[in-house]
Amino acid sequence: MKAKKALKRLTKVETILSNVIDELPVSARGLRELLDSARASVVRAKSTVNARVARAAKKPPARAQESARGRISAEGKKRISVAAKKRWAQAKRKGMNAVTGRPLSKTA
Repeated sequence: MKAKKALKRLTKVETILSNVIDELPVSARGLRELLDSARASVVRAKSTVNARVARAAKKPPARAQESARGRISAEGKKRISVAAKKRWAQAKRKGMNAVTGRPLSKTA
């Protein structure tokens, strides 16, 4: 879970616990102590998450690495063109469409 979302949820839990503790009758002393300790745990968890967020925020953002690849050279384009023309010629000899691989339809 992301830190910001965890902080929001922990804050919600803390407010809910505070409301419940405030509405408890004075006679429920044991329950009040139990809920107080739970609220203290939530507060400690919030401070821990805050500390982690503060540490992570100091780190500078990583830059995307530039690709090591260059563009295709003129020679490379020429080789691709020659290979494609060979495939098309072979497909034509077989009576097939070079792209789809289906038989050519006969016209007239």
